[in-house]
Amino acid sequence: TPSRAPSATSSATSTKPATHAGQDSHVSSQLERPKTQSSLLVQKSITASSRPQTTTTCSAPVLNCETIENKIRMNIQHSWRSILKACKEKDVSKLGEISVSDFQDIAEKFNLDLSEREMKQITTKYDLKQNGRFAYYDFLQSCILLLKQQESSLLHRVTIQKPKKPLSPGLQTTSFLKAMLRIQPQIMHCWRPMKRTFKSYDESCTGLINIADFRQVLHEYSIDLTEGELFHISEYYDKTLSSKISYNDFLRAFLQ
Repeated sequence: TPSRAPSATSSATSTKPATHAGQDSHVSSQLERPKTQSSLLVQKSITASSRPQTTTTCSAPVLNCETIENKIRMNIQHSWRSILKACKEKDVSKLGEISVSDFQDIAEKFNLDLSEREMKQITTKYDLKQNGRFAYYDFLQSCILLLKQQESSLLHRVTIQKPKKPLSPGLQTTSFLKAMLRIQPQIMHCWRPMKRTFKSYDESCTGLINIADFRQVLHEYSIDLTEGELFHISEYYDKTLSSKISYNDFLRAFLQ
């Protein structure tokens, strides 16, 4: 309150601020009152609706896709070349991706037997660029090749026999996947004797082989890599540019 003595006029007007003060105290007392059950329910509904839904919508399909892929893996392994050819025909821009509707038509053509819900989950997982398109190379490699994703933890790699000098894989580029898919049928027919041949070149038993010997072993089994294919495969398995490739990791990529 003002320190000066109130005059006649001020005393007349002083009742008005007093009224406001009374209203303020009344409002503050309302705010301090415990919330009723109805107000708490309203607040809960607002809080729940304001929570971001990204985690739920993105994580659910990824978690459930392993079951879906296991369901269709056998069918895809028998006809993946034809599926790849059909996808390439739809991929006019050669970007390694097609529209979701095109993939749905291809899945129906090759009797993948996916329900509407499963189709939604699988197309959400492989919409890698989040542009509404389906990355078919990544989808096929997950069913044909056993390659570790970049975000996988080190704990998952402990189960793989590692060389004495650990090598971390590089990026899974489309060119790398194309090269691996092309030679997959030949590798599947001769991987056991090929592994013995790799070991014969690996006199120190390090689990590693230099790139020239790696290419020579493949040539002995009538698998001839182009310069580009050799570059992309060695770029993946020799990220540190040591000129060495872990032949165990290379062969394991083809074994589901």
